[in-house]
Amino acid sequence: MLRLGSYMLRIDQITLREIRLPLRELFRIWRGVVDERRIALVKLVDADDVTAWSECVAGEQPNYSSETIDTAWHAITEWVAPRVLGRSFSDVREVFPALERHFRGHLMAKAAVEMGVWVVAAERVGASLANLLGGTRSEIATGISLGIQRSPRALVTRGRDGIALGYPKVEVKIQPGADIAPHDWWQLADN
Repeated sequence: MLRLGSYMLRIDQITLREIRLPLRELFRIWRGVVDERRIALVKLVDADDVTAWSECVAGEQPNYSSETIDTAWHAITEWVAPRVLGRSFSDVREVFPALERHFRGHLMAKAAVEMGVWVVAAERVGASLANLLGGTRSEIATGISLGIQRSPRALVTRGRDGIALGYPKVEVKIQPGADIAPHDWWQLADN
């Protein structure tokens, strides 16, 4: 268990903030076009004014998950934050069980608060969050996600551009009924 020494982890303040992040370009998925993301940020402050921020990853609509930014906001306000606020934890691993007790679902809301508590704990013990979570890498490779393009060839071109920029992973969105057979992709890639 991760002991925090003589320090008892206690969150005294949780504040929710919503920001709107305009995207650099339209992102098209089969459900529609996104040009802006609503994002819920969670600010946590412990008893000694150590401050941490975390993000709730829920989307605006329940088309990827049943959880949305609005349902997560409600869950954090009504059920998640009260389970953490003012309570002392001797081990950061005690937080998730406290959030799970007699409370189903709302995993994105729970994660937003729990991850913020982990950041506070990392600050308290003078460790990086990656090390505190058991990570061993100094850097994490990231990928690029490409929305639906005007044609399969345009999508292949964008994917190649992403690889040329150094992205080791390219995720592509396709539209049901507009996908093509895998062997056709290889022909596009060869041209």
